[in-house]
Amino acid sequence: MEQITWNRVREAVVQGIFLATAVISIIAVALICVFLFANGVPAMREIGIAEFLGGTTWKPGNDKYGILPMILGSIYVTGGALVIGVPIGILMAVFLARFCPRRVYRFLKPTVDLLAGIPSIVYGFFGLVVLVPWIREHFDRSNGQSILCACLLLGIMILPTIIGAAEPSIRAVEQSCYEGARALGATHERSVFTVLVPAAKSGIFAAVVLGVGRALGETMAVMMVVGNQPRVPESILAGVRTLTTNIVLEMGYATDLHREALIATGVVLFVFILIINLCFSAIKRSGKE
Repeated sequence: MEQITWNRVREAVVQGIFLATAVISIIAVALICVFLFANGVPAMREIGIAEFLGGTTWKPGNDKYGILPMILGSIYVTGGALVIGVPIGILMAVFLARFCPRRVYRFLKPTVDLLAGIPSIVYGFFGLVVLVPWIREHFDRSNGQSILCACLLLGIMILPTIIGAAEPSIRAVEQSCYEGARALGATHERSVFTVLVPAAKSGIFAAVVLGVGRALGETMAVMMVVGNQPRVPESILAGVRTLTTNIVLEMGYATDLHREALIATGVVLFVFILIINLCFSAIKRSGKE
């Protein structure tokens, strides 16, 4: 009887700890939202929502706070990184889960984990020393610091995030699905890509969402290679400024309305990530239906 009572006490304590951590997480997110919206929304009203979101001029000294160039810059850089990183990341996850020999896996898996642990500033130095000169040499109309360079760098940076989330999802698919496809005469490759990968699409979608969040929220590495020019980009070889780099570059000396406008930029970034998550959730839901 005493043992049963002690077990119940331990279960209650563990449940209480888990509940407390969940509540703390919710409170932290709520506080961040309250801070952002309480400081950012009044700035949007003062500047004018249309002018703030649709304006093409960012000159705080002249009280002009248009963030459309930064919005477009973030979309272009994130979209380009996904075009590069998502196919490679998913295919790499499929290879590690179903095609990779054990000896090679022992080498590749730690390498992927190492990529995830490299600091952003190191990626930035790599882009500045390797990618920027390469683009400058091969594209005459660019000084190297451009959307293309940022896309290439971010495409590399999101690989470990996508691979790390997609591979376990593919491995989690029941072996009976694969064996059933093989029993029907499908080849190994066909069984993997027509049965296992579609069955793991929920986890793969989650991996893509994580990749989007990593690409959209990256700051230091992008700041070193993107050019940081607050203007509407004319091509992928032009420099641009993203929402995150705009905040980092100017928050250190911003005051009054300028500071509030930067916080409002954070609100826009937060809403972007929220919309992306909702869209992917809707896609997953429609797929299940």
